Amino acid sequence: MNRKLAREFCMKMMFQMGVQNNYDLNIIQDHLEEENENVETQQMEYIEGLLKAVVDNRSELDEIIVEFSKGWKLDRIAKVDLAILRISLGELLYKKDIPFAVSINEAIELAKKYSTNESATFVNGILGRYVEEKGINKNE
Repeated sequence: MNRKLAREFCMKMMFQMGVQNNYDLNIIQDHLEEENENVETQQMEYIEGLLKAVVDNRSELDEIIVEFSKGWKLDRIAKVDLAILRISLGELLYKKDIPFAVSINEAIELAKKYSTNESATFVNGILGRYVEEKGINKNE
């Protein structure tokens, strides 16, 4: 499993947690055990670390999403878009080795694949405004 697939796995896990309104990290372990043969150690660490960071900091991430979505409430945002935004913001805030442009681009690609073209624009707008306002620059 490469990083792109690991990110997609994380988004699917966050989506499932959101739909079930159950953010128990043990759910992640069950799914990782099923995927274990396809996941290299490096990607396993990425998945576990990112999902733990997102679950542990979900309130902070959700505040950012509400602030930068300009008038949208969390319950009005599609669950898949919310999962994508949480994962991408988790990368931006807690995975210092990933350039912000990669996190945003991958979020847009996930939105195009799993949601709508409008969602891709919505996700891009929120993440772009956040990065610009906070002066995030992790291109190196």
